[in-house]
Amino acid sequence: MHTAEIALSLLLVVIIVVSLLSNVLVLICFLYNAEIRKQVPGLFILNLTFCNLLLSASSMPLTLFGVLSNAHPGGQIFCQVVGFLDTFLTTNSMLSMAALSIDRWVAVVFPLSYHSRIRHRDAVIALAYTWMHSLSFSVVAACLSWVGYHQLYASCTLCNGRAVNAKTQFAIYTMVLHSLTFLLVSVVLCVTYLKVLKVARFHCKRIDVITMQTLVLLVDIHPSVRQRCLEEQKRRRQRATRKISTFIGTFVVCFTPYVITRIVELFVTEPFNPYWGMLCKSLAYSKAACDPFVYSLLRHQYRKTCSDIINRLLKRSSPNGSGHQQENGKKSRNQAKEIVKDGEVEARPTN
Repeated sequence: MHTAEIALSLLLVVIIVVSLLSNVLVLICFLYNAEIRKQVPGLFILNLTFCNLLLSASSMPLTLFGVLSNAHPGGQIFCQVVGFLDTFLTTNSMLSMAALSIDRWVAVVFPLSYHSRIRHRDAVIALAYTWMHSLSFSVVAACLSWVGYHQLYASCTLCNGRAVNAKTQFAIYTMVLHSLTFLLVSVVLCVTYLKVLKVARFHCKRIDVITMQTLVLLVDIHPSVRQRCLEEQKRRRQRATRKISTFIGTFVVCFTPYVITRIVELFVTEPFNPYWGMLCKSLAYSKAACDPFVYSLLRHQYRKTCSDIINRLLKRSSPNGSGHQQENGKKSRNQAKEIVKDGEVEARPTN
């Protein structure tokens, strides 16, 4: 085996392990915490987790086998089934990300009417559309025998037909597929999350103004407390930008190389470097390993649920008593937090 094949194999192993463990952990948190199950975004996250788990258990191991052996993994029918799942699950996961972005846009831009605009019934309808959208493209590809083993990506996925007419039809199908999945989702992510960032920056400015006014009134405030307040303002501004960049950036970085290679492949006759195709496919798979952290595990509610599960397994109680003792010994830090909190409360929109 070449060094590139060994590196790609190790990369795929890491992606498979991380994806399986992290998505299983998200599923456990969903089943354990009733509050998460009651929330509308929980349905979209559950659907995304379901797609990522199936993709990690079906398509990724066969791609790893193809990279290691440079051979067709399994029989033709088996490979067609896996290729059908690969198309369906990838498309479904992309649309789930778009649904999550729309949900967060409504929650931030219309906070007072969010529960009347986005209900569980609306989430079920959106999920039904994602399944119908994904199934339609997958069924068409399967019926026209456009799924099978693709040597460039060492995986069971969409592949070209042999006849000239079939190649033309396949090119049209591929362009429509990526236009209504990758391109559509990219536009939705950019529009919704940039609007969310705009609203977040507006509220940050209002909080900063109120915080500075409070600092001016408090003449006898300790300089260290004032400095902490200013540092908190800076962190608040950076936090919103960092989160939005993560949502959009992971999607673009993981899927763009694969989609561009797919489209360019339709119009060139010279073969691509196989290692490039395997790398693009691995990057697309890596999104399944990133999603649990981007959308779930790094959020406070999921981190607290994980902590509760660990404490329950270890039969430990929540250390609330020690937390009160620590708070009593940090008066200056609490004073800074109170000032920032007062600014946040006054900056919130009211009825």
